[in-house]
Amino acid sequence: MELTVAITGASGTIYAHRTLQLLAASGAVETINLIMSGTAATVAQVETGTNLREPTNEKINEWLGLSSDSKIIRFWRLDNFAAKPSSGSNKQAGMIIVPCSMGTLGSIASGSGTNLIHRAADVCLKEGRKLLLVPRETPFNAIHLENMLKLSRAGATILPASPGFYHRPETIDDLVDHLCFRILDQFDIPHSRRTQWTGEEVSDAE
Repeated sequence: MELTVAITGASGTIYAHRTLQLLAASGAVETINLIMSGTAATVAQVETGTNLREPTNEKINEWLGLSSDSKIIRFWRLDNFAAKPSSGSNKQAGMIIVPCSMGTLGSIASGSGTNLIHRAADVCLKEGRKLLLVPRETPFNAIHLENMLKLSRAGATILPASPGFYHRPETIDDLVDHLCFRILDQFDIPHSRRTQWTGEEVSDAE
């Protein structure tokens, strides 16, 4: 399977980091086309202390804990409209934008296509491939909601960064994993089932 993953400047770099790790370790994904917006590196620095400015494949591998010679991640510059994800003739399963800023979401909804993230998302919509957007914003204003509805009607899946608590998380990593597992579910990618709802009733004593 080949997927495109985009990281934008919304808060939630930790979701992108964990999603990429899970995809790389899944055994179901052979190639990940990675794109980062201009502000994604700034947010990563603020939230995680990671320097992703002037990223390279080697630098991304180090960030994700992959071997330096791993080929699963292919980084593409934001201004590279000749990149593989910009063409519908490049067969892939779809695209994940995690986290997805409201600016990126609005640009995709308008069809403006001013950078590779916008173009790659537009390609997924026009080719009928899965486009998964993970917005991390609160509260949503009417413009945000209208843009999400517009994209949902166009075929995108909106999966807000809203982790559940029924698995009784004890750490931030537990919350992050819950959301990232839900992302992988959208592409039928195998993962741990430890956060999955079992349907079992919990007694009052518990």
